[in-house]
Amino acid sequence: MVHHAFVNVLGERGLKKILLRAQSPYAEITVYDTHELYGEKGQFRVLEFASQAVQGAMDLNCPERIILEYPRAMLHLFKQHVKEAGQVFMIGQGIGTLSRHLGPDTDVKVAEIDERVAEIGKAYFGYHGPTVMIGDGRRLLEQEAVGRYDALMVDAFSEKGTPRHLLSKEFFRLAVDKLRPEGLLLMNAFGRGSGDKLMEAIVSTLKTEMNCIKIFSLPSEHSGDVRNMIIAASHYPIHYHLREMAGFVEVELAEGYVIWDEA
Repeated sequence: MVHHAFVNVLGERGLKKILLRAQSPYAEITVYDTHELYGEKGQFRVLEFASQAVQGAMDLNCPERIILEYPRAMLHLFKQHVKEAGQVFMIGQGIGTLSRHLGPDTDVKVAEIDERVAEIGKAYFGYHGPTVMIGDGRRLLEQEAVGRYDALMVDAFSEKGTPRHLLSKEFFRLAVDKLRPEGLLLMNAFGRGSGDKLMEAIVSTLKTEMNCIKIFSLPSEHSGDVRNMIIAASHYPIHYHLREMAGFVEVELAEGYVIWDEA
């Protein structure tokens, strides 16, 4: 069901012009234009899921600009690790920011479970990047050749957060199987920093399959605030330049439990 609505609504991020409201099998989706985003004035278009969870944002005056911090940081980590043209498998499209900025020589496969999101990326955000495969990212990854990829990037969210089957020991074992020995796994997640039991569990689960793990977080005024966190994992050391991390800083997390696929 799709509702087109050119309605002005006053919200937390300023005056919104609602362009689309849609209910897919996976999410309640809103697309809107606004003249203010995170305190910045301009002309912006936003893709949002329920509970005002921003999934992507575009500067309409400069569409190639990357507004959100986490894709800038993930791209920096990727380019530090994959120096030449590489093969990338991506789970989660959003508005296509990451896949569009990986570079013209990078061979990218994009998996998106929600066909509505893929359609919205084209219709409202001008997505013209790699062809998007519709389906569950884990199931599609299972069909790929062993040791094919230089990087696996996971940026997949439902209204409840990252799906559990993309956080389990079995999934991380699959990721290692599809990556080259020096391959890199990058994951965008939402967490509360130190003391977040789920984030601790994700990292502890990943440590059972990969040797080198780094966790990055955006600073927050309050320790319990939910914010973007980036997980980078490889069998080889992970390098980065702090000035290129868009405000993300490296953090340490306590040991947690191991996440398994549900029986």
